[in-house]
Amino acid sequence: MEKQTIEFEGVPVGIVVPDEDKLKFIAVKFHVIGLDGQHFHSPEDVKTAIGRLLGKEQRPHVA
Repeated sequence: MEKQTIEFEGVPVGIVVPDEDKLKFIAVKFHVIGLDGQHFHSPEDVKTAIGRLLGKEQRPHVA
């Protein structure tokens, strides 16, 4: 995997870059700086952590 942009609620908030066997999150927006440098298993895990940090957990859309 290469670096990937992470968006939350349609706004780019950071990137993930491969770091050994995980993904390292690099924040580019101040409101998610608390997660900067943390490691995750997947981009979805990053988005879940952002939701928790902001008190806005994303829920899957049900049709």
